[in-house]
Amino acid sequence: MKTPVIVLLFSLLSCCGNLFAAPPAGKEMCIVVLGDSLTAGYGLAMPTAFPARLQAALQRRGQQLRVVNAGISGDTSMGGLARLDWALADRPDLMIVALGANDALRGLDPAQTRQNINSILSRLQKNGVKALLAGMKAPRNLGEDYYTRFDRIYPQLARQHNVPFYPFFLDGVAGNPGLNQTDGIHPTAAGVEIMVQGILPLVEETLARIVETAGECAD
Repeated sequence: MKTPVIVLLFSLLSCCGNLFAAPPAGKEMCIVVLGDSLTAGYGLAMPTAFPARLQAALQRRGQQLRVVNAGISGDTSMGGLARLDWALADRPDLMIVALGANDALRGLDPAQTRQNINSILSRLQKNGVKALLAGMKAPRNLGEDYYTRFDRIYPQLARQHNVPFYPFFLDGVAGNPGLNQTDGIHPTAAGVEIMVQGILPLVEETLARIVETAGECAD
């Protein structure tokens, strides 16, 4: 007589595989931004860093949530993987993975970058945490062979893991002196605002899917 109970339990777990991530209706959601100096807010006051501005933008649009800054300046994809458990301690509903810029700046092997980000996405899935992958692009002065291999990491992994994908985290900002600090790499506060507005629709769409999935499980 135990078999039907086991089958029912398995069915419920299959439906609600996102139980770790999905909050009860009306509860505050949590987004963690796992990244490097581009998310940590290098050279900026913390209220003007990407996570803080994303939180403000979402709250203005009626979202009840907090955005945790898990960016560390100088970090590589390997560093992000090493501290993933620390980032998961906030029990996020969504993790924005924005890593790899320093890998490219250091000319690290794209195969290793791919392996690290693949491991991050796999572990998020295993923990029931929705991921949004923000793509990076390698500097063109590293040569066509390198930047071609590096740039394709992100769309390929997004397809492989079936996660929402924002093609270029610095879209509209990279290469614009008026939107970058004097080093030409890190965005100014105005540059951060453009980054936020660019990725905002995809973040909202992803949050809506998380809530919808939670509702389906509740039904």
